[in-house]
Amino acid sequence: MLFGRNFLGGAVGFIVGTFIDNYQVTMSKLKKDGYDSTRQHSAEDIFNYYRQQTSSNNDFPTMLMALSAVVMKADGKVLKVELDYVKDFFAQQFGSQFSVNHLQTLKKFLDGGDIPLQKICNDIRLRLQPEVRIQLIHYLYGIAKADGTVSQTEVNSINTIAQFLGVNPMEYESVKNMFFRSVDSDFKVLGVESTATEEEIKKAYRQMALRFHPDKVAQMGEEYQKGAKEKFQEVQNAYENIKKQKGFK
Repeated sequence: MLFGRNFLGGAVGFIVGTFIDNYQVTMSKLKKDGYDSTRQHSAEDIFNYYRQQTSSNNDFPTMLMALSAVVMKADGKVLKVELDYVKDFFAQQFGSQFSVNHLQTLKKFLDGGDIPLQKICNDIRLRLQPEVRIQLIHYLYGIAKADGTVSQTEVNSINTIAQFLGVNPMEYESVKNMFFRSVDSDFKVLGVESTATEEEIKKAYRQMALRFHPDKVAQMGEEYQKGAKEKFQEVQNAYENIKKQKGFK
């Protein structure tokens, strides 16, 4: 089922507040429920858990938590700034109060074994529109950049997720270069080579501005719209930088 108003309706009651402060309470509840965080769960265990969470109610937060955990674990350590980024995103998207159930979900993905990424991404790919999938990549790079830098292992993880989600390669490179900068990043944001002509650059700018226009995700929550506006602004900035560099108006 495609993500849209059904997701917003399903999000009622799922609101995020304090993450770190509730850690001990949550872990106690996990143990009470029979979930052993010290045991290395198999990929099959984790996927069965994911499927149970999402099969009956199209639970988008569970999908998001699974992908978040992959990026958070990519460099071998989970940082408080990354947890805070996730907390702030969900606070913006869903409200100001904490849901222990969804914190449990994130902890299970973080504390379990290898996450069956391809299976989960295949499921997400069937459920979500392309516009939403590219927004997920933007969100995941936000987690990676939360500590100020994006590591190569984080890039590799997000690149794998993008491929499994079927994200357009040019759109992926555009978003990636908004966070993981190089000397050619402005050109990559527009999806052109540094040798492109003025006409090619202007055409690419118009196409990318249309592709990332905030109206594409107008039906989504506030935080997704914020991400779309940020991407749109990055396209504008890249175009202005290239115009100055190339000397055209």
